[in-house]
Amino acid sequence: MDGFFSFSLYQLLVYFHLLLFVLWLGADVGVFMLGQHFRKRDKYDLSQRLILLKLLINLDMVPRTAWALMVPSTITLLAAGEYWQISSIALVFSWLIGGLWLWLIWDAHLHDQTPRATRDRKIEFILKILMTVFYIGLGSSSLVNGEPLFFTWVALKALIFGLIFAAAIMIDIVFKPVGPQLANLLSEGSSDETELPLLRTMNRTRIWVWIVYALLLITALLGNAKPL
Repeated sequence: MDGFFSFSLYQLLVYFHLLLFVLWLGADVGVFMLGQHFRKRDKYDLSQRLILLKLLINLDMVPRTAWALMVPSTITLLAAGEYWQISSIALVFSWLIGGLWLWLIWDAHLHDQTPRATRDRKIEFILKILMTVFYIGLGSSSLVNGEPLFFTWVALKALIFGLIFAAAIMIDIVFKPVGPQLANLLSEGSSDETELPLLRTMNRTRIWVWIVYALLLITALLGNAKPL
């Protein structure tokens, strides 16, 4: 029985990593479905759609939280699995980055529609850019030089994770007009003039959401199959 309940640090980190993946993708699919129903003005009245939107915003905090924790957890997992020789200082720094990101998204959520939330989201946006450069650089350098990540499949996962950050940045950019468009919808009511621009923005955003989903599934396949 002792052996049955004995887990290594690496096994626990793998479990935590998988849990974050499930929460990220699973909750995000829920967000996507709520967004799909919000679009159906022929099926729901405006008050019902606003309730769906509120649920969407709250549920969206689950994948955002999982994503923030993915950064330090993946780096710790790489170190524990001996896929990357990284210093303890660097590990602590990765958790500080993850903690900062987590605080930014929740602080912005709890103080939405305030200058404080605007500041938080600007800092988060810069952080995403830095993470994009970091992971793409880490993956690319490892693929070319065989280090600092020693296995090709791990390097590919790092590179794809960086591309996920890039796609998420595009979601932020493409989705930005939604705020003013939604304000027009609330102030002027539902009509083609207020609904169609909002629908076009949501349609453009969905393209990048699908890209994120595809990249997430590829990273999961690489992590499971370890082909290279």
